[in-house]
Amino acid sequence: MPPEGYAANHSWIQSWVLNIIDIGLVIALIYGVLLIIGDRRTLWMLRGFILLMLAAGISHKLKLTFLSFVLEKFVLGSAVAMAVMFQPQFRRFLEQLGRGEIRQLFTSSRRSVTQPDSKIDTIVAAVKELSQNRTGALIVIETIPGMDEGVFSVPGVTLDGEISKELLQTIFQTSTLLHDGAVFIQGDRIAAAGAILPLSEEHTTSRQLGTRHRAAMGITERVANCLCIVVSEETGSISLASGGILNRPLTSTKLKELLSEKMSPAVDREVVLSYSITPRLSLLSRTISSQGKILLKRVFRRRASSSKKK
Repeated sequence: MPPEGYAANHSWIQSWVLNIIDIGLVIALIYGVLLIIGDRRTLWMLRGFILLMLAAGISHKLKLTFLSFVLEKFVLGSAVAMAVMFQPQFRRFLEQLGRGEIRQLFTSSRRSVTQPDSKIDTIVAAVKELSQNRTGALIVIETIPGMDEGVFSVPGVTLDGEISKELLQTIFQTSTLLHDGAVFIQGDRIAAAGAILPLSEEHTTSRQLGTRHRAAMGITERVANCLCIVVSEETGSISLASGGILNRPLTSTKLKELLSEKMSPAVDREVVLSYSITPRLSLLSRTISSQGKILLKRVFRRRASSSKKK
């Protein structure tokens, strides 16, 4: 029979190893979720939710009964609220999980988005014509797959049409019903038209801007993986919003340069980011494995030494 001290020490080591594995799995899960989500506002909310969970766990560990009770209710309420607000993302996540597509959850962002020059040329040509005719326009372009129409205040009318200069010009003619909203370009298709975008919350910056410019800033503040082109109805000037910042006025040549610069590198960065998860998880598993081996060796050595003493 092993001595009591050995059993207690063995139990402590086993508990410590399980805690390390538990923490490692939580870190891997959080990293994976942050990698899947591309929306900036969603990332902030998720980080806040994680902080709430950590605070609830710490208060429970310190046996702060009342604070732990309140924080647990906050965590539960936040989880329900996020499930309602981000229903499409959760539905897609659960569908992939139910089909056993675990790997696709982390590799969906690897699929490269082809951004051919012809697509950019078509958009720029349409914007140039609209600018010359002083026809107001608002065009949202997805730069990385995964942008959901739920971020729009009103999703608009589904089109799923091929990108063409004629179609873009026709949509924004004042005689059409969809000209006041935004066009949403997803991949190589015009996904929707007449979408209503959330306005910018930066009131000091956007106070003197028109509704289209404030909407362009608003959608790019909330969603990191998109760009928004604006054509002013009053002056015909061209603007490009990215990350909540409005770049204006632009010529059609400068617009093409910025689109080529902002759309192509975004794909490269996303591919690099998505591929980086595999080596990091591998490093984490190797670290846990090596630490486990060291602990097992120590346990066997102590058992051997204790049996020799006997």
